[in-house]
Amino acid sequence: MNRIILLIFAAAAMAAAQQSGSTPEGDAAKGKVLFTKIGCYECHGYAGQGGRAGARIVPMVFRAQDLIRYVRRPAGEMPAYTEKSATEEELRDIYAYLKSFPPPKTVKEIPLLNQIKERQ
Repeated sequence: MNRIILLIFAAAAMAAAQQSGSTPEGDAAKGKVLFTKIGCYECHGYAGQGGRAGARIVPMVFRAQDLIRYVRRPAGEMPAYTEKSATEEELRDIYAYLKSFPPPKTVKEIPLLNQIKERQ
């Protein structure tokens, strides 16, 4: 049930982000370095694709302040990151890095899927 609520929240956040059209604050280049240095990649993968131990976080659908709030007081097994572990500025840089990834392609943009659909 919690996953359904999270998916609904994520969809709403994504729609709001797309409507706002704003660019994320923070430095994506610094965020990429910090994502590795702090160890985010260990659970979430180098491109935020998720993995065995961590959720997919790209495309990033949350606002920077929501990400920071979650990182400070996470649910589940993720450890909390205090201001000593990662400053707010560093988390904004990580947010900018996660937002720098292009959105996933739609089904229509993937030739192989279109070929399969045409055969049916």
